[in-house]
Amino acid sequence: MFPPKILIVDDEKNIRKTLGLVLEGEGYEVASTGSAEDGLTHLESEGADLMILDVKLPGMSGIDLLQKVRQGSPHTKDIPIIMISGHASLSEAVDAVKKGATDFFEKPLDRNSILIRVANCLKQRRLTLEVEELRAAVGERQELLGQTPVMKKLYEEIRKIAPTKGRVLITGESGTGKELIARAIHRMSQRVASPFVKVNCAAIPAELIESELFGYERGAFTGAHTRKPGQFELADSGTLFLDEIGDMSLTAQAKVLRVLQSGEMTRVGGQRSVNVDVRVLAATNRDLEEAVRGGLFREDLYFRLNVLPIKAPPLRDRLADIPILLKEFVTQFSKENGYREKGIDDEVLAHLCGYTWPGNVRELKNLAERLMIMSGDRITMNDLPEPIVGSKPATPFAPRFDGQRPTLREFRDSAERAYIRDTLEENDWNISKTATILGIERTNLHKKLKTLGLSRNNS
Repeated sequence: MFPPKILIVDDEKNIRKTLGLVLEGEGYEVASTGSAEDGLTHLESEGADLMILDVKLPGMSGIDLLQKVRQGSPHTKDIPIIMISGHASLSEAVDAVKKGATDFFEKPLDRNSILIRVANCLKQRRLTLEVEELRAAVGERQELLGQTPVMKKLYEEIRKIAPTKGRVLITGESGTGKELIARAIHRMSQRVASPFVKVNCAAIPAELIESELFGYERGAFTGAHTRKPGQFELADSGTLFLDEIGDMSLTAQAKVLRVLQSGEMTRVGGQRSVNVDVRVLAATNRDLEEAVRGGLFREDLYFRLNVLPIKAPPLRDRLADIPILLKEFVTQFSKENGYREKGIDDEVLAHLCGYTWPGNVRELKNLAERLMIMSGDRITMNDLPEPIVGSKPATPFAPRFDGQRPTLREFRDSAERAYIRDTLEENDWNISKTATILGIERTNLHKKLKTLGLSRNNS
């Protein structure tokens, strides 16, 4: 991890020197200025993790600087600020805290007191940031769900891969949950207490991807008024998820390769290398091998990333999971919108289990939200949009339960039986080929055929 950066703003040179020696002795990175104006300039250009600020300064006062920082940019306005004063009154201290000071103490400064207060302020700030990250993650994350063979195989792969240091390449169609897989790997890894940082390579213009990944120095380009850390730095000691890496420019690919090889990176416009300890997970919906052959993706980077490959299964390969997924989405949207949870007709579930789902789980989730908003007391066939109602089923099964509502297990078994039967028929009952498509062992397929009562003469 990078040492926290502390900025000291005090017009007394000896105070700056003493504080600097004490803090540097504890491993902090220290900078200092003698005026509020210079302190503000330094903060805007170089940044800081904490500021120690004298109340009385020539020109702009410490209190004025405190207010400017609190009203400033998102990168600086929340940093901890410890106010110090040689002749402060109680009212001054109270006023400083009201205006945003994190702590306040008087000169002469006590070494132990300084170190304890600095450590506490930094710890509180770190905890606040972690809470914000967790809230953001929970707000955007839907856990991996499903009990079909392909999902059980995926869970087992994640369990094996997560505790290691190996790089992972997650492939799969759009909407299959590649980010959910990456987050699951991070949560089950030894880096779970460190940041999970996501970069959508497809959403960032090619000319900005390098500055986004590696950060930049002040003056590196027009508009670079301050030094900004990149995503690699922000993910230090944690996990960096490079989503849609197939859309990354060749120039950026070369720099990412360097980081993977050496653990070092250089900010745009910078000269000094920075060490980072990051586990990289990458994802793409493109055929990277084809991109390599076409000269659009570096072969050496592909092999660096593809150490541990994982494929996110499309929804059409796990149709029996649809009742579980739809139930979860309906429950989720009910809570979010304050709705009473609605029932779903069996005919709706059966029809959805026969749809091809070109948009995969994302399409199902969007449909669930639409159904919750637009349906009546129950979700019926009349609520399904025409493209789905009029679609040709992916498989011809449509489980019926004689008007009685089935248990989830009954419906799942029926859907699983139909899917296995159709896959066998499509492959002329070739057991080995069917087992490969289903993602299970031949012996397991034989057991399922016996359990489900399936045979070529009785299907």
